[in-house]
This record gives sequence, structure tokens and C-alpha cells, in this order.
Amino acid sequence: MSLLPDAGRREAFAEASRFRGEFYECLTARRDELFQLSDAVLCMDGAVKAAVDLTLLPEHRRGHGAMYGGLNHGRIDTQRLRTVLAGLPVPRFSDGRLVLDVDVSPWLRSDAPCSPERLFCHVYGRAKTASQFIPGWPYWFVAVLEAGATSWTAVLDAVRLGPVNDVTTVTADQLRGVVERLIAAGQWQTGDPNIVIVSDAGYDVTRLAWVLRDLPVELVGRVRSDRVMRLPKPDRLPGTNGRPPKHGPEFRFTKPETWPEPTVVTHTDTADYGKAETQAWDRIHPRLTHRAAWLEHEGELPLIEGTLIRLKVEHLSKEREAPAVWLWSSRTGATDEDVDRAWKAFLRRFDLEHTFRLFKQTLGWTRPRLREPEAADRWTWLIIAAHTQLRLARPLVQDRRHPWEKPASTDRLTPARVRRGFRNLRATMPCPARAPKPQRPGPGRPPGTKNRRQAPRYDVGKTVRREKTLIALQRLKG
Repeated sequence: MSLLPDAGRREAFAEASRFRGEFYECLTARRDELFQLSDAVLCMDGAVKAAVDLTLLPEHRRGHGAMYGGLNHGRIDTQRLRTVLAGLPVPRFSDGRLVLDVDVSPWLRSDAPCSPERLFCHVYGRAKTASQFIPGWPYWFVAVLEAGATSWTAVLDAVRLGPVNDVTTVTADQLRGVVERLIAAGQWQTGDPNIVIVSDAGYDVTRLAWVLRDLPVELVGRVRSDRVMRLPKPDRLPGTNGRPPKHGPEFRFTKPETWPEPTVVTHTDTADYGKAETQAWDRIHPRLTHRAAWLEHEGELPLIEGTLIRLKVEHLSKEREAPAVWLWSSRTGATDEDVDRAWKAFLRRFDLEHTFRLFKQTLGWTRPRLREPEAADRWTWLIIAAHTQLRLARPLVQDRRHPWEKPASTDRLTPARVRRGFRNLRATMPCPARAPKPQRPGPGRPPGTKNRRQAPRYDVGKTVRREKTLIALQRLKG
């Protein structure tokens, strides 16, 4: 039975109020300051240009010293907060399937030599060949995607990559934790369709599929257009001597003469890209070698088969023809519906870019000049909690559009337009933060006294050596 509009609003209001109380319980130190700081991010008019400006708002009832103390010395039970986020209502596709996206967004800190654990982050410039590597803190985000054209996502997790971490290992552990929490929260049950996880070409999708093979997930990732994979091994003829081959002929993406007849061919009319044509080949796999990524693997390297998809759309814009995109899915024996679902889910991954832009340009995620990476982690989780409140308040706020903007229905409001009306909604919602206690500020360093304790400088990049290398491992086995 469908809910009436008033009953739906009451349920949404109760869910948003419940999350505010659970989020407050996840703050284990300086909780009042951190909670009011998150409210100030939501209630500020316009974009957050500096973190100290938040202390001037009436929603933040403490001074600027309390803000710095909360970010530097506060504590957040992130594991409990992750569990709370997994239990909230999440968007689903038309068949009830969950689609997750994992992507990285850097917090650039090129002018912070005293900040530890910085890495070289790949940043794209305005020109096609203007990519750069700038020091910063890379954060891995996992979010649930919505069906259709939208700028809304449900962010469930964030992990900062350190100098000693391996990208694929961190991503696999992060995705495993998210999926297990979704299953524990009842978001996926036995008999439901598999959870689809989409990723870009920067992730080793075949290795992720092997590590997460025990979970009810399907990996769909973009692969480079210059890759070389292998076809299934041919049938062995009677009377043939010698060791049977493990791999079939080469499948070179840049040489169509190496492509066999596709097992699936689909044609779909799209509103933005014209006609979309897909070709799919079953049981395509990479030929793994003894590289550093598989040093810990015991025995013979596995054979990871999946479906290779070539997507070609008619146009990206009216003036430019679109190049072909290669996707690899961990699903074998895919049908026409499976292939169409895979590339349509992959195209929805670009919605997370709108969330990153909202984080940085509106909510001020990368605005504070924090020295310690732990403080940056706390601020990141505050931004995630603020964005979650916007998502829960989506059906509750009134549209406060600018005179030059077109009216929009409640289900079509963007996160920025929902944020404009959150201050009015907050006045009716519970606020568990306590009133500040009056106290005098500390004396600080006496005037005219120099700082005798200089902050240490840190190198940038992967400065920690691995314990095992390929040569050392071969010596141990030899």
C-alpha cells in the first residue's frame, strides 16, 4: 500500500531526525562542536569559502577556537557511522538492484610540506594533455547510484590512501566492508539480484573480481583501449600430444582482425548520445603473469573470465564523434539484458562527479588548511554526514529558487537547492548538541615570542619500501 503524501513526509522527517540522533552518538569526543559544525555547513548561505566563517553563524554557538579543537582533537566512531549509513534508505534501479560506484577524489595540499602522508595525485587540466601530479590526500569514496539522470548519490564510505597502501587491496577491503554492511542491514537478501559495482580504468577490475568472488556482486569496469586479452582456449583435438593450452588466441583491442564473432550485439536509442551499439564477447580474460600484484597468491595464477563489452555511441556532442569504450564484466554467459544493464550502470557512475563538485565547491570539503591527516578524515566524515542529511531532507524542503531559475518539483531538486531550505527545516528538527559552557580562552604564546619548535617536513609519495619484492620472493622459493 502506497503512503499518502502527508504520511510520506512524516516518515521522511522521522528518518532524518533519527539519523541526526545516531550521528550525534557516533561523535565520541568534542561531539557538540563537531555536530554544530556539520549543521553550520548545511545552513550557511552560499558556498563555504573558509572553515572559520562557519563560526559566525547562529547555528554554531561556539568560538573559532572550539572549531580548531574539534577538528584536531575530536573523535568520530567511523565504523559505527558506516553501519548507520548502510541502514538508511538507499536508491535502487528499476529491477530493485543496488549499483555501487567506487572512485577517488583528491584533497590537494601542494603548499603543506608539514603535512604527513601526502601522495602525488593525478589531476586533469583543461587541455587534453594537461594532466599533472600534485601532492595531496587521495580519498576513495563508495556511493550508491540512482537510476536516470540525477546529481544525487548516497555516499556510504570514504578511505584515505596512505604511502604504504596498495590501491587494489584498499579498494577490495573497502568494497567488502560496504557490501557486508549492506547485507547485515537487510539491503540485500538471498534471492535478490547481485549488487553491481562499477569503476573506471584506474582500478584493476579483474583482480577485484577475483578477490570479491565470494560476495554476491558483479564487477563492471572500464579497461584501456590498448589492452590485449585472451580468448577461451580452443577444444582439444583427439590425438593431440603435449600440454594443453591454458589460454586461447590474443584479443587485441586495436586490431579488429583478432576479434571473433561477438556473442551478443545490441542496439539502443539514447536521448543524449544517439544510437548506442554494443558488441560483447564471452569468457574473455587477461593473461596473468608473476607481477607484484600477485606476490601473495599461492600456487598457479587464476584464470579470471568475464564478458568483454565494446560500447560505441553515435555522438558525445553534435560536433564530436565519440570513441569506443571498452568494459569488462565479471559475469559470464551474459544475455542482451545483462550487457545493456552493464553499460547503462557504468554511465551512471559519472553522477558521483557531481557529488565531488558539491563537496568541494559548495560544502567546502577541501577549504580548511588542516595539517594532520586525521583532522582531514574527521572533516571528511562531517561533510559526508551533511550530504546524507541533505539526501534525507530531499522530500521535506521547499524550493527556494532564484528569480532566474525555473521551478522544479520536489523530486527534481538538486542538492544545492535542497541546502537553501535546510535552515528552515532544521528549526523544526531535534538538535542533540548541548549549549556551550562559558569559559575564558587560554593565554596562548606570549607576544613577541618566537616558535622554537619547528614543525617537521615530510616527503611526498610512496616513501615506504615493500617487505617483499619479486626478486626476493624468487630467492626464497629457489
